[in-house]
Amino acid sequence: MRIENINLDNKKERIFNFERMDGACLWLLIVVKSKAVFTFGNKEIPSPEHSFVLLTPEQPFSYRSDDTNFIEDSISFIPTSEEIQLINDLNIPLNKVVPDADLSQISALIKSMSFEYYSTNKNREASVDLYFRLLLHKLNESVSILRRFNTVHEGLYIEKLLWLRESIYRWPSRSWTINEMAVDISLSRSRLQHLYSETFGVSISKDIINSRLDKAVELLKKPEYSINKVAELVGYPNASYFNRQFKNSLGMTPTEFRREWQEKEAI
Repeated sequence: MRIENINLDNKKERIFNFERMDGACLWLLIVVKSKAVFTFGNKEIPSPEHSFVLLTPEQPFSYRSDDTNFIEDSISFIPTSEEIQLINDLNIPLNKVVPDADLSQISALIKSMSFEYYSTNKNREASVDLYFRLLLHKLNESVSILRRFNTVHEGLYIEKLLWLRESIYRWPSRSWTINEMAVDISLSRSRLQHLYSETFGVSISKDIINSRLDKAVELLKKPEYSINKVAELVGYPNASYFNRQFKNSLGMTPTEFRREWQEKEAI
């Protein structure tokens, strides 16, 4: 295997759009730690946090993110024929988003590869090759999650469910109703709730709350927004309900959270 480049914890600006439309001679592994949207042809595929994509040289694609503090790991490389065979034997999806991957071990292996690749160690090439093969096996383990999705949903609703969850977190202030969501993806209300919970391990209602509180935490760090304004921006009709739900989830009121944050920042 020949590595051309390794990027570890690569941070991008809030708004970016990367394109590789004419293919290349390189394979590319992108490990996304923040939300993104990949485009293959005319089809947009949302990539939630903790996902990866293994791209072949001939595959044109683009991806973008408007998420703050976007972070990714990536490796551009040219595998040997034996390594290509191993990728095929391990059934690692090519040119597809693999969501909800376990990135703890994957990122640790990329970090170790990066250390060896940029070192002057005597056996660095052999070490990188061994780390790469182990990395492929760890990617294979994460693929089992995708297979579970396919088994449960027969591949029909995966992308719709992923996009629905992406939308919930992208627009937390929206007045979401389960009935409207069910109509949007052509499911009954009860079937949608069941599939959503089984897929993501959390109910739709809980995810809506989580998305609003995640955004609230971000806004509370900005002193220009009053508590009432934060409540409004994350979709709460009144501040008292917002205060109650915030405290139930985080163990402190929004005011207490802001004061504690400001005290930490002042140190």
